[in-house]
Amino acid sequence: MSEPLADFPDGWERALVIAAHPDDIEWGAAAAVAAWTAAGKEVVYVLVTSGEAGIDTMDPEGATVTRQAEEHASASIVGVAEVEFLGHPDGRVEENLALRRDLAGAIRRYRPDVVVAQNHDERWGPDAGAGWNSADHRAVGRATIDAVSDAGNRWIFSELAANEPWSGVQWIAIAGSARGTHAVDVTDVFDVGVASLAAHAEYLRALGTEDPEAFARETLSGQTTAVAEQFGGRAGIAFELIRGPAAP
Repeated sequence: MSEPLADFPDGWERALVIAAHPDDIEWGAAAAVAAWTAAGKEVVYVLVTSGEAGIDTMDPEGATVTRQAEEHASASIVGVAEVEFLGHPDGRVEENLALRRDLAGAIRRYRPDVVVAQNHDERWGPDAGAGWNSADHRAVGRATIDAVSDAGNRWIFSELAANEPWSGVQWIAIAGSARGTHAVDVTDVFDVGVASLAAHAEYLRALGTEDPEAFARETLSGQTTAVAEQFGGRAGIAFELIRGPAAP
């Protein structure tokens, strides 16, 4: 991000955040969600998997229970009451018509003004040494963008007829993108964002973190400090915005 970041657009009421795994939202985007809910906006989470393959020392059945519980707790911290799990297989998500149909169905059910998708790039940043993004993230991020259009076309997935088509998405916001264009000021909700990531305590400990709260604080601080350089010195969470079919 080399250009100044604009303020995230206002004038909307409901956001749908779609991610591959429990914890994906909390690596930054949840702090923005906390700012939105504090301002009276409604936010819903849809997780494509339950993260059942994410803890090496825990069998998938146990991990499902643990990670869903952590996501519910984490969402509650930032003011999100509704969390839906779609049940696709963790680590084996395919960017296919079945995934697009499930995501289009979610968009029709929740009828959001803003859809938050995750970084679908191959790498986490533009530098040669940037880490490789996971296959699940890439598949879910790309399918989410396509599903916004699918949700508005009654003939692509006619089996979704129980829910009327929805073309009311104003913005698709890509979280974690290396091409950020806008940011949300999270100065007043920074600690809430930290608590939301720290709520994934079992998962973070499985990654080798001894102190989830300290780790979450350091992680979010590094991210918001970097964004502040392009955001007038304000602690922020950046997004790459794509105009939706109902963009003003």
